[in-house]
Amino acid sequence: MAKKATKKKAAPKKKAAKKVAKKAVKKAAKKAPKKAKKAKKSGAKRKLNPALLKPYQPSAILGAVVGNNPIPRSQVVKKMWNYIKANKLQDNKNRRMINADEKLKAIFSGKNQVSMFEMAKHLSKHLK
Repeated sequence: MAKKATKKKAAPKKKAAKKVAKKAVKKAAKKAPKKAKKAKKSGAKRKLNPALLKPYQPSAILGAVVGNNPIPRSQVVKKMWNYIKANKLQDNKNRRMINADEKLKAIFSGKNQVSMFEMAKHLSKHLK
């Protein structure tokens, strides 16, 4: 019986050694640097969608603000914001709202105030 007892005492030491070894491997794995992200190519530029560059002819009403030449929708919005900021038409309390002057009132279907998100909807009616 004494032999059996000695074997039992040796077994826990092996288990403890295995646990210590596993912990060491886990710590090493945690400390290992993560894979580097793919480097972006600095020379290659992203291609623009040609549909976004399609020129639209503004109506006569919208042409009074942005000009009468055909321009892409993004430039129409940019010129509208330049006009709004130059004439201080953005509401002071709620900056999302645009106060319409006489030119913008015609574009905004007669509304005195329009949100910046609603502006695109009104602009689309005046672009062909």
